[in-house]
Amino acid sequence: MGREARQTCRALEAFVQKQSRQELKRHILLTQRAHEMRCELTPSEAALWNAKSWNQLGIAFCRQVVIGNRYIADFLAPKRKLVVEVDGSYHRQRVTADARRTRVLERLGFRVLHLEAELVLRQLPLAVEAIREALQSPVR
Repeated sequence: MGREARQTCRALEAFVQKQSRQELKRHILLTQRAHEMRCELTPSEAALWNAKSWNQLGIAFCRQVVIGNRYIADFLAPKRKLVVEVDGSYHRQRVTADARRTRVLERLGFRVLHLEAELVLRQLPLAVEAIREALQSPVR
């Protein structure tokens, strides 16, 4: 291998290592943030997580889960690949970003159910029923 080829290989290796370090750093930051979010649920997330009917769905859910080293899902049913997002007032300002996030998650094979925080707080049984219906729909 010639000198120029070796330099190119070294430059490529350095680039890959830098990308890997950046990805690892991002993963660590997201994991830490997800842990903080699990400890500080919003009122609507807490209401949904603590609902007795939640346990009757028959599927295990995790909360505040890192997906694709890019996003933190409010709730995830891994076996059904269902992401449940509780959208509060913050999300009204992020319509475009939320739509992009949903498209990325769907490309990764997840189904995404958005529930308004007000629905969860005021009509919890309807929110749980929406989750039940989403769980019954076929997995792609």
